[in-house]
Amino acid sequence: MEMDMVRIEREVEEENKRKWSRCLSKRSSSSSSSASLINNLDDGCLMHIFSFLSPIPDRYNTALVCHRWNYLACHPRLWLRVDRSVKELSEPGVFPNIETAVSAARPGDTILIAAGGSHHASNIQINKPLCLIGGGELPDETTLVCSRGSDSALEFLSTCKLSKLTVKAELGCCLLHRRGRLTIDGCILQCESDPLDYLSCPIVSTANGTDVLPPLIKSNGNGVFVSQTRIEGGAKAVLTSGDLALQRVRVIYSRTSLLFWFDVENQ
Repeated sequence: MEMDMVRIEREVEEENKRKWSRCLSKRSSSSSSSASLINNLDDGCLMHIFSFLSPIPDRYNTALVCHRWNYLACHPRLWLRVDRSVKELSEPGVFPNIETAVSAARPGDTILIAAGGSHHASNIQINKPLCLIGGGELPDETTLVCSRGSDSALEFLSTCKLSKLTVKAELGCCLLHRRGRLTIDGCILQCESDPLDYLSCPIVSTANGTDVLPPLIKSNGNGVFVSQTRIEGGAKAVLTSGDLALQRVRVIYSRTSLLFWFDVENQ
């Protein structure tokens, strides 16, 4: 009787192994067939699929799959690039500076700013929804420098997002928010704190909660929303002259920096 039980247990175990093996083979064949199916799509369809991915990190990681996906994921139809080292300026979607890229961008475009070195940014007015992203893994790898005598590095009159960028202002503010929803994520804002503190402020907002945006500009209201951002210099982090106010401030201390989370919106 015991021998029969042992034999039955072995047969059940072997049968389970065979079932598991068949299951694994089906999964591998289905995944390979899925990969082959998506690669059978033409470039236009693949590019349309990639357009639904977030620029960082999803679309960026997609570009690492193969040469074809790299070409499509970095196509100027999906995002524009600012690269000072590019000599052939006739390459579509590539610009030598931020100002020309902003002028050429369409509402909703993403501008990828190349890492390494410094990019000049003084009084650049952005009046359409855009996303500006640094090309490095860390924000200090992509630096925007606002020269002395300028009011700000970037002036926002529409809903925009900044990510992975360092913005330095020698005398003035880093970011001037006029209206729209400005999101600042994973950035570094630096300005002088001596000798004229009242002229140096990382973020200045003059927006009012009652401002009416043009109908073509989609927005969830005026406000500034900051997360995981390091702020250095200035008498205060935010200066407001409209009816928006600093709210929900949170600070996290790390070994190398202070990271700020806060909102500027109606009370």
